[in-house]
Amino acid sequence: SLMRSRYTAFVRERGDYLQATWHPSSRPAALDFEPGTKWLGLEVRRHRLTGDDRAEVEFVARYRVGGRAVRLHETSRFVREGGRWFYVDGDIHA
Repeated sequence: SLMRSRYTAFVRERGDYLQATWHPSSRPAALDFEPGTKWLGLEVRRHRLTGDDRAEVEFVARYRVGGRAVRLHETSRFVREGGRWFYVDGDIHA
């Protein structure tokens, strides 16, 4: 559910929510959104626990910017601290 809510935050350009759900160890100081981006959909391909408080989510997010279609395929890593899940980082698939 965190993956889906973060996708929605990208669609709505809610940097505050993205920052709040990003683990402090890897959180960027600021976020920039690409002007004119039109998000087209999110497909969560798989998710799995990798430890008691760690998980991975593989997803594909599709969007269009400047008339060009883009497909972002990533395996994201999450950690749970204090009962809350946070995005840590991810590996982008070519």
